[in-house]
Amino acid sequence: MTKYLVFDFDGTLADTTEGIIITTQETLRRMGLPVVSAERFRPVIGLSLKDCFRYGTQTPEERLDEAAEVYRRLFDGIAVPRTTLYEGVPETLEALRKRGLQLGIATSRSGRTLRMLLDVLGIRDCFSELAATDEVEHPKPAPDLALLLMERLGARPEETVVIGDTVFDLQMGRAAGCRTVGVTWGNQPREQIGTASPDWIIDRFPALLDILD
Repeated sequence: MTKYLVFDFDGTLADTTEGIIITTQETLRRMGLPVVSAERFRPVIGLSLKDCFRYGTQTPEERLDEAAEVYRRLFDGIAVPRTTLYEGVPETLEALRKRGLQLGIATSRSGRTLRMLLDVLGIRDCFSELAATDEVEHPKPAPDLALLLMERLGARPEETVVIGDTVFDLQMGRAAGCRTVGVTWGNQPREQIGTASPDWIIDRFPALLDILD
């Protein structure tokens, strides 16, 4: 029986893609590095910030820390105003809570920006626990974030479903022993999500209510 839901944030609950890409491009400009296209960078969204720059841009390895620092400095002013919830998210989260499910977030972003965005979007109270990438040794797709969140929730893997828009989320969930749901409205297409063999794939956020029946 499902008692706990572990959500990714970016691309699953909130549309942050435009803000992330513009912030990344401005970071590269300020560092004097080649500016990547949205198409080139989008597939790596969902990894840790340094890995996004490592695999999605031409940032030299020795400048990854600098890139992350510049990005964080720019993020609040560029990305936050461009962040919105996907259709049906607040209503569906409330309906899930009314069913007695406990909800949590396991995210590749920092705890500071996660809490800030949840407050700005008005959904922080929907979640019992949060786990951010700066709290674990190994980022997604390693299971560390899911395991940390389940520990905080008091959840067992067989009671837990992980929901995300990238193979990194689904690989994390599977490695933690959980069932998984891939969503198609985020940063990776259905075909790519399918390569991670999720238990379900959904095209609308409210469809969670149907598959969890």
